[in-house]
Amino acid sequence: MRPSDGLVRASDAVTIVRGEEELFQRAGHLFATVTDLACAANDLATWVAARKADELAAATAGRLGEIRIRKIYRPGVMLDSVAARELAMRRDHFGAQIRITTGEINETIVLDRRVVILAGDLSAGRRSYSVITQPETVQGVMSLFETAWRSATDLAVYDAQVAEIRRLAPAVLDLLSRGVKDESAARILGLGVRTYRRRVAELMAALGAESRFQAGVRARELGLV
Repeated sequence: MRPSDGLVRASDAVTIVRGEEELFQRAGHLFATVTDLACAANDLATWVAARKADELAAATAGRLGEIRIRKIYRPGVMLDSVAARELAMRRDHFGAQIRITTGEINETIVLDRRVVILAGDLSAGRRSYSVITQPETVQGVMSLFETAWRSATDLAVYDAQVAEIRRLAPAVLDLLSRGVKDESAARILGLGVRTYRRRVAELMAALGAESRFQAGVRARELGLV
């Protein structure tokens, strides 16, 4: 197939796919028979548009008890109460095991330990994906997933841990964006200065940010501000 058709064959074991439509033409059928699904994502919108997500749900309907589903997300998704509820719903509806990791992850899907789908960068409004079947590469990616999985925190546990900072996040982010000094910000929120600074540090950690400025950037990327 020509590159202009949207699918570029890199080798017999790696196929570069341009856009979700081509991804589902290439690999969508695998979801109809998958029995072991592992996924790592930064947020709920990483992979597919809502229509495609519905198609995936339909493909696995009726087999939920037969499928092992494990998903790892970055903490930033838990700062949005709507997203947090959506994750809990997916866990309960699909019987998925969901964990939260503070470590860096590559956005990945592994199907039956045989096929890896890696999300690439956006270009001209379309995301590229690498569909990999090379056994050694798949095994290596799966080993990385298992390592991240073991060190990640169960969704319910993390949800309880982050509940307070999630409640305060919009106000804290607003105060940070306006450059309000810690003493004044703490007074506005009815907190002690040490408590306020601890909440800011917790928020930065959840966003994976190393500075207050970077926290603002990450928050905008996640639609929190």
